[in-house]
Amino acid sequence: MNYKPDTIFKADILIVDDTPDNLRFLSSLLLDEGYNVRKSTNGQMALTAVKTVPPDLILLDVNMPNMSGYEVCELLKKDSQTSSVPVIFLSALDDVMDKVKAFKVGGVDYITKPFKIEEVLARIQNQLTIRNLQNELQAQNTQLQQALNELKKTQAQLVQKEKMLGLGQLAAGMAHEINNSIGFVSSNLEPASEYIQDLLKLINLYQQEYPNPSIPIQEAIQEIDLDFLSLDIKKIMGSMQTGAERISTMILALRIFSRLNESDIKAVDIHEGLDSTLLLLQHRLRKERKCPEIKVIKQYGNLPLVTCYASQLNQVFFNLLNNAIDAIDSGLEKGITELSSPTIWINTELTAYKTVKIQIKDNGIGIDEKVRSRLFNPFFTTKPVGQGSGLGLVTSYEIVVEKHKGELRCNSLPGQGAEFTIEIPVQLIKNIGC
Repeated sequence: MNYKPDTIFKADILIVDDTPDNLRFLSSLLLDEGYNVRKSTNGQMALTAVKTVPPDLILLDVNMPNMSGYEVCELLKKDSQTSSVPVIFLSALDDVMDKVKAFKVGGVDYITKPFKIEEVLARIQNQLTIRNLQNELQAQNTQLQQALNELKKTQAQLVQKEKMLGLGQLAAGMAHEINNSIGFVSSNLEPASEYIQDLLKLINLYQQEYPNPSIPIQEAIQEIDLDFLSLDIKKIMGSMQTGAERISTMILALRIFSRLNESDIKAVDIHEGLDSTLLLLQHRLRKERKCPEIKVIKQYGNLPLVTCYASQLNQVFFNLLNNAIDAIDSGLEKGITELSSPTIWINTELTAYKTVKIQIKDNGIGIDEKVRSRLFNPFFTTKPVGQGSGLGLVTSYEIVVEKHKGELRCNSLPGQGAEFTIEIPVQLIKNIGC
């Protein structure tokens, strides 16, 4: 009966036996069947051979000097590099307990001496077929896991892209509508102020020409407190003018942030994007919050215009600054950040490698190593349910690393704040298909 393994790859088999006759017989038999064969005469040699080049199958004698086959098998199964190699025990012992022990230490089969050729070949071919099927299954599992990871990543990107597209459209729409309305207010404030001043001058002139008004007029002047009104109306008009200018500034920030109607890639001022993002987050930085005001220290370097996906890079700034504020708030709640010193530092510089480096640092709660290793995983978040989707950082990573061919790094320790570093090339070459 011929067991020549035509359908199986040319397997590598290691024979471990301290009896030369057994080695010669088995190696000759297996070589004739088309297998690659290696030989070891003791356990230590076998361990060295397996670690150097793991075989596809091991034929292992039970009774050997210095180290038994059971001991060799136990050591192989404890090592992650060799644990998957199937071991068939060879022994003259035919006791049930010997076989049980062989399976307990990790053996897959047990062949008793004297050998029967058909049985040896059949058992070897059977184990090699099982190993081949296991390898195929493992490869399929790996492919499935990769596909699942890609699916999760794509899902995260689509969700965040839709979210940020909606935010950009909302920002642009709000900017347009508010700009029209505030335009009417702002353009009329100056003439309204002039008209009011003219009316006050007219009233003053009437007071000079008619120093003794009638009783109803005197009562009206007293009721409205004309002197106070004349002084306070100037302050009111000034406050309205300041408010209108502030709204105009916010509109400009929204336009810079969204850049909805601009080209996908363009040369922009990075500092302009950072400042517009800070302006949009000002309500979270000021004392109007429950927590104390967060100080922002900017150390901007002399940067050239950077060719990039401007609106997407602004989204990265928004995500990182928003997270920094959250980290500071958590630090304040837990007493890690002092009430008098909540701070965000923003540094920019042009490196010698023609890249722009942007560092956003906070003195918030910090991040431990286990969490830091998962920061850029889709849907991972340390925030309570309902307060974070786990998409901000993974999307930021995709924008910086994949879109801009740059780097996004995090350096942090618990209780010592966190520093995120963005580094992108000054000139971005758009990839075909992006």
